[in-house]
Amino acid sequence: MFRDNKPLNFLFWIITGIFSFLFIYLLVKLFPVYDAVFSFLWHLLLPFLISVLIAYLLYPVIQKMHKHGLPKSLAILLIYMLFFGGAGYLGYRIYPVVIEQTRDLQEQLPQLIEMYRDFIYSLYEYTSFLPETVHDRMDGLISEAETYIENLLTNLVRSFTKIFDMIIIITVIPVLVFYFLKDFNIIKKYFKNWIPGRYHARTRLLCQSIDEGLGSYIRGQLIVCMFVGVAAFTLFKLLNVPYALLLALIMGLTNIIPYFGPIIGAIPAVAITAPLSGKLVLIVLAGVFAIQVIDGNLLSPYIVGKSINIHPIAIIFALLLGGQLSGVIGMILAVPVLAVINVVMSHVISVRTNN
Repeated sequence: MFRDNKPLNFLFWIITGIFSFLFIYLLVKLFPVYDAVFSFLWHLLLPFLISVLIAYLLYPVIQKMHKHGLPKSLAILLIYMLFFGGAGYLGYRIYPVVIEQTRDLQEQLPQLIEMYRDFIYSLYEYTSFLPETVHDRMDGLISEAETYIENLLTNLVRSFTKIFDMIIIITVIPVLVFYFLKDFNIIKKYFKNWIPGRYHARTRLLCQSIDEGLGSYIRGQLIVCMFVGVAAFTLFKLLNVPYALLLALIMGLTNIIPYFGPIIGAIPAVAITAPLSGKLVLIVLAGVFAIQVIDGNLLSPYIVGKSINIHPIAIIFALLLGGQLSGVIGMILAVPVLAVINVVMSHVISVRTNN
């Protein structure tokens, strides 16, 4: 309707943008109201979401094996056993160490904070010309950081040691993944029946576009994050950095966040090594920088590529919004969600243009 009228078309998109911004603003402001509901739904749906993601990542491998002559049922069983066998072995070796290091860090936290206090107090001599309120604010920041980190470590230990949640993850997710892989075509046909026939072609193209961009992005990012985690663990082990495995896991997981991830992942390593030695901090920073250079200039361009063609400004906005809504988890999910929205909007605009 507005295609041939540029002023009305421009006005339409301005109004759409304003209402979208107001909707997002209301979501942020009303978050405490529906936080409890979302928390319940999150815990209820989490096993299904994890299972869908694992099945989504494994299914293309099964398809390729099937195309090379291996029966599909055997391919599913083989990949299923390799994936969960490897994940189970890694969990058996890594999980207890992570819990032990997290608990140890929680116990050593007061000593680390005290070392930082001594460091800050030594700076008072060099900042004596500043007003007393600045020094009071520095003390307040240290106290707030101590409380925040202590609560964070306590919540991590509690979440790691929740027996009921672990039983659900260990027992339910492998079963769900198996059925998602086995009955993929049945599930696909079921959802297809809910879509009117005249939209089947458009829906198929939309799903293919989302899969091409999002699938390669997620698989590539997981490979890159694995490299960053392994490289960081090797670096920390060689330098005898305390809590090497825990710090490497943090670096690997946060690396999936564009732009901010490397900074977020490096902060804990710097915070742990700063009280030990200034020289060690510089070596750790140089090593982390070298890992990120390899990642940004060699691995990511070839493994991830430009699978998500979105402007950096939009990505940064999505990351900030995700961080406000759900912290680090929100930042991790921000780019995939933005990619899906981008593909859907592109198809909507394409349909409007062609009609």
